[in-house]
Amino acid sequence: MLAMRPGCECCDRDLPADAAGAYICSYECTFCADCVSGTLAGICPNCGGELLPRPARPTARLARDPASTTRVYKPCEGRTAPTA
Repeated sequence: MLAMRPGCECCDRDLPADAAGAYICSYECTFCADCVSGTLAGICPNCGGELLPRPARPTARLARDPASTTRVYKPCEGRTAPTA
């Protein structure tokens, strides 16, 4: 099950688990659409992986399967994706 992190790692914008607009890599690094299309150009700055839309968790399921409350914040200004 996805952790569904609550915010963008670059700008700390809230990303509710039951809403669209979050992007993740295969390690579940989480970013907002603005950072993905701008600063990050679709590439995770942590692992170099592709960032894809994160599915939303149905609101009715959040009580049983809550999203993570752990925020990860590492401002992305000036960061570049690792090279393979």
